[in-house]
Amino acid sequence: MKASDLFVKALEAEGVEYIFGIPGEENLDFLDSLKDSKIKLIITRHEQGAGFMAATYGRLTGKTGVCLATLGPGATNLVTAAAYAQLGAMPMLMITGQKPIKTSKQGQFQIVDIVDMMKPLTKFTKQIVDGDNIPSRVREAFRLAEEERPGAVHLELPEDIAAEQTDAQLFEKSHVRRSIAEHKSIREAINLIEEAKSPILLIGAAANRKLTSKMLTELVNKFEIPFVMTQMGKGVIDERNPWHLGNAALSDNDFLHCAINRSDLIINVGHDVVEKPPFFMKHGGFKVLHINFLSASVDPVYFPQVEIVGDIAHSIYEICQKLTKQDSWDFSYSMKTKRLLDDHIQEGIDDNRFPVIPQRLVSDIRKAVPSDGIIALDNGVYKIWFARNYLAHKSNTVLLDNALASMGAGLPSAMAAKIVNPDKKVMAICGDGGFMMNSQELETAVRLKLNFVVVIIRDNAYGMIKWKQKAMGFDDFGLDYGNPDFVKYAESYGCRGHRLDKTENLLSLLEKCLDTDGVDLIEIPVDYSENDRVLIDELKNRTCAI
Repeated sequence: MKASDLFVKALEAEGVEYIFGIPGEENLDFLDSLKDSKIKLIITRHEQGAGFMAATYGRLTGKTGVCLATLGPGATNLVTAAAYAQLGAMPMLMITGQKPIKTSKQGQFQIVDIVDMMKPLTKFTKQIVDGDNIPSRVREAFRLAEEERPGAVHLELPEDIAAEQTDAQLFEKSHVRRSIAEHKSIREAINLIEEAKSPILLIGAAANRKLTSKMLTELVNKFEIPFVMTQMGKGVIDERNPWHLGNAALSDNDFLHCAINRSDLIINVGHDVVEKPPFFMKHGGFKVLHINFLSASVDPVYFPQVEIVGDIAHSIYEICQKLTKQDSWDFSYSMKTKRLLDDHIQEGIDDNRFPVIPQRLVSDIRKAVPSDGIIALDNGVYKIWFARNYLAHKSNTVLLDNALASMGAGLPSAMAAKIVNPDKKVMAICGDGGFMMNSQELETAVRLKLNFVVVIIRDNAYGMIKWKQKAMGFDDFGLDYGNPDFVKYAESYGCRGHRLDKTENLLSLLEKCLDTDGVDLIEIPVDYSENDRVLIDELKNRTCAI
């Protein structure tokens, strides 16, 4: 059997459904082997878009997303996506080609040491030097990509190795159950919670699993403990829950931070230190209970007193079964902060100013998108507004990147979300800067006959940096640009283009586009003047003397 045939069969054995990418000359044997496979090859217009799609597939399914590139520039174009998956804990395999490694006559043309380049960005990176090694390399790559903490892996398949003959046999896919926490640590954690006066539950990205979501919802509903979510933990529990205090979208001094700092115990479930910390510990302050797949990385501002290390869902189940509700718990202050934040988020949702202010934009999109609909956010200041003001009803319905925080991921992520969830409404929400970084993937979306909406928030500048530039007292310089006519741009790809010219029409336009087939692009001019008042001035003046 040809080695490239064996490679494809190994991917099939791992359950691979799609490969996203751009083949090159060095992938032709692999491409030929793929043509008769049940795996669907999705050709993209840039390798970065392919990587973002593969990573998002991994994020939504828990299975390894796969992307493909050739050697040299094709492989280097995957770097940002590799970091996106690795920091965001998304299982992804990158397959790249290479010139023949046994008898090459092309010198150093296009040669870059891709394996070495990928080392700091992945959990595993190997060049396949013999066709007989393919089964073990593929099995190990998938195992490492999917085990906690998930992330990016990379395999390089040189052109001459792909063409070799091999009699190697596939490895059977192994099924490993996650280890569970010991009973002693569960008992110690329960004692800590029962002794607390005002505990708060903090839910992070690693809790974004279906069973963990179910267990945490049961815990909150049974014991009525207030909870806060990080940005990548949004929706683990329905944020309409009466005990939801808010999302840690801002660095400090929001209403929910007041509640955290007044608490005497933080039950920290699945928080990944790659996200901005929603709190800092100090000696003599509140205690922290760390519940995660892995033990805590201790530093001067994070040194939990008790750790439960093991499968998170099982740990929460054990706590839920053995915890006793305490009359001494006092959540009055936390719930007061909730009421204040809820009222605050309602401000501006009926404001008809044009260009649209962020509060109105978020509110109308929330009204238009059904409970199981998915929004995929690119990176910009609007991400803060959505994290804070948009209530997620279900897990993995708000896809944002608070790890690498890369621009350019919004559109490809929405496309992957639609591929994985063809029956759900999907919307990409991008700034004009981030959208243009991978806007060419509109052609891919049209070719695949995907049905979703792309919202472009237009301010003709790199708005978040421009806002911070002003806040830091610098001159307005170097952050403005022009834009194409987005309506004509969309139409040139075979999409429908729309330009909002009146705020009162926003909701009806969103609803209309979500209910039509094909790709609809909506250009929405935005007024970010509310940033300073809400996200800076009010925070500075908040004393938490509530």
